[in-house]
Amino acid sequence: MDTWGWVALADGREPRHQAVAGIYANRSCAPGQIITSNFVLDELFTQYFARRPFNEASPFCSSILLSPNITVEFVDQERFQTAFKFRLKLADKPRISFTDITSMVIMREMGIVDVMTGDNHFQQVNLGFRTLPE
Repeated sequence: MDTWGWVALADGREPRHQAVAGIYANRSCAPGQIITSNFVLDELFTQYFARRPFNEASPFCSSILLSPNITVEFVDQERFQTAFKFRLKLADKPRISFTDITSMVIMREMGIVDVMTGDNHFQQVNLGFRTLPE
């Protein structure tokens, strides 16, 4: 789950909210199907608390951390170094965020191909990632 996926899930005004909510509901029925990272949550929490009232942002962000259906993978030193090496190989793609690159490292490591995102950065690297919603 990329940052955009969380924002789209939380915001009913987001044009693809219904599609994201449907996929999320379907995937969250089975343990281990919703995976995100500490870097993604850093982006989400920063954006969401800045854009939404505290009494709205706090329960939504807390629910992610408390949900037994969500796994938060951590970008540790090894993953960080791997992501940085990958960043250096993507000289022709400067707009791909480092957070996205860390997510790609985690996805490759775990054999994940589907990512809930609103951009095409995951497809630009030609590693077989599929973006949801389609």
